[in-house]
Amino acid sequence: MLQSSVPQTPLTYEDALEWLFVQTRGGAPRNAGRMQALMAALALVSPPEVVHVIGTNGKGSVSAMLAAALEADSRRVGRFLSPHVENFRERVEVNGQGIPEAEVLEFVRDPPRLEPAPAFFELTLALALRHFARERVEVAVMEAGVGAKHDATRALSNVRSVVITNIGRDHLDTLGPTLRDVALDKADAIRPGVPTLTGASGEALTVITEVAARRRSPLFFDTPQSPLFRPPEGLSRSTPTVERNRRLAAATLRLQGLSEGAICRGLSASLPARAERFRVRGREVVLDGAHNPDAARALLEHTRPPFVLVFGALPKKLGAETLAVLEPYAEHIVLTNTAPGEASTLRRAGLTFVAEPEAALEAALGHCGGDQQVVVAGSFYLAGRLRPYLRWVSR
Repeated sequence: MLQSSVPQTPLTYEDALEWLFVQTRGGAPRNAGRMQALMAALALVSPPEVVHVIGTNGKGSVSAMLAAALEADSRRVGRFLSPHVENFRERVEVNGQGIPEAEVLEFVRDPPRLEPAPAFFELTLALALRHFARERVEVAVMEAGVGAKHDATRALSNVRSVVITNIGRDHLDTLGPTLRDVALDKADAIRPGVPTLTGASGEALTVITEVAARRRSPLFFDTPQSPLFRPPEGLSRSTPTVERNRRLAAATLRLQGLSEGAICRGLSASLPARAERFRVRGREVVLDGAHNPDAARALLEHTRPPFVLVFGALPKKLGAETLAVLEPYAEHIVLTNTAPGEASTLRRAGLTFVAEPEAALEAALGHCGGDQQVVVAGSFYLAGRLRPYLRWVSR
């Protein structure tokens, strides 16, 4: 395994990814200054226009809608998101095309030599910025990683809109301990004079309103009567969560001056492992990366209880709390590991545990009766592991 600060050559693309994935902060604190230093060292600049997307859930879906609509409006659009589900190239796209493997390899063969050394997310963001510059991107939809105040994406400039999807109980160990703390961290993305749009509610919306007022940012929040947030005509209705994401994306795009036709086309965009459906031997499998309680509640909107649940969570995530949301609707639960080297800590008397995710899915299918669904949730890593298998067995 490549673990040195500078990878050895010659490299393959797989070597390059292996090296990227093991780059960490080594315990150093998170702060946007690290990214600013990296951008300066590599002479990187922000794209001409940036839409900064922050939130606990829905960031990826809203980002996909925004990017698709901007592309439909004949713009050259970059999209940066995390995590990927199945392929690293999902993280960096221009007009729907993932970054070429050769460009990733080129970047890793001559990595930045800084002290402290950049971590994976910072390096990936730098890779995206270089790719966007080469591809002459006009506008980039940039999804934050964790929070905003200390996130690498906070180093971006040329921000035209700040989009805060929602704020929930996730990353409490990093951003918390309270919901207000999480909201304050994410609200730090708000910039003076730059429009802020949000689907947040309750205490989180109160915090966002306070910060927006202090920074003199025009604030737009969703209300049932708001014409700005109303989805365009011609879209079929979906679940409440999808509709909330669509309303937020529609409002953001209208402020950017897009046509209703481009907005309508964009709001049909989706991403892998967001209530994605497969048909396997007569059974429907719903694949989702839900890894916190709010995401689990959104997933329930796409299910037909009682279902059979395959569940695996990373040790640092809210696995038990997320499982507790889904468990009352599951007739049978199969716990599993999320990914190679990531052993599940969720083992409980009375619940089946199958270490290999593919075998866990087969066990769940064996428990299905009639038109019962299998639901896979708990981690995007688990979704990424099972998605190729699901495509294969559903042929």
